[in-house]
Parts: sequence; structure tokens; C-alpha cells
Amino acid sequence: MIHKEIGMDVQSPSLVPKGLTIGLAIFAVLLGLAGFGFRLMFGDSLSSMLPSLVSTIAIFWLGIPLAFVVGSKILNRYSGRAPIQNRNALTLGLLFSCVAMLWMMAAYS
Repeated sequence: MIHKEIGMDVQSPSLVPKGLTIGLAIFAVLLGLAGFGFRLMFGDSLSSMLPSLVSTIAIFWLGIPLAFVVGSKILNRYSGRAPIQNRNALTLGLLFSCVAMLWMMAAYS
């Protein structure tokens, strides 16, 4: 939020603590790696898992969180409402990503 009348930039505080965002990012990485660890333990080769690992990184670790951040930027630009902070959008994207990975793990077990 920019206060033009006093001539200084004041950033609105994020609703989400930074530790929660970092914790969800670590949890997302651990969830993704746990599935591949089990596959390695039960005899799959690393070369057969590589395409799946790349798609997990692209979709769940980068794609979904960045889609939420880009969506918040678009909403901030074209809506007249209070701005959505980037860290709030990133945390929501990471939470959605973790829930999606857990849902997929439950569906394939």
C-alpha cells in the first residue's frame, strides 16, 4: 500500500507468518520426495522415475504456487479491493499443492 500524501512506501503486513510459508514449502518437498523414496526402496530405478520426478517438481513445487501468485497479481491489478499479498498467495498455493499431493497419494494406495 503506497501512501502518496506522506511520500513513503508502506507495505501492508501479510496475514501469514513467514515460518508457515517456509514450513509448507519444506513439507511439499518432503511429500514429493517421500513417494519417490518408497519407489526406490521397492526396486524402481532412478531412470524410470525421472519423468515423474520432473513433472512433480514442475506441477506441485513450482506450477501451482506460482499460479496462485500470478492469479493474485491479476486480481490486484483489475479488482478495486484490498490487495492480496504475494506471500499470502504463495502460502495458499503451497497448501493447495500439499493437499493435492496427499489426495493423489491416497487415491493410488
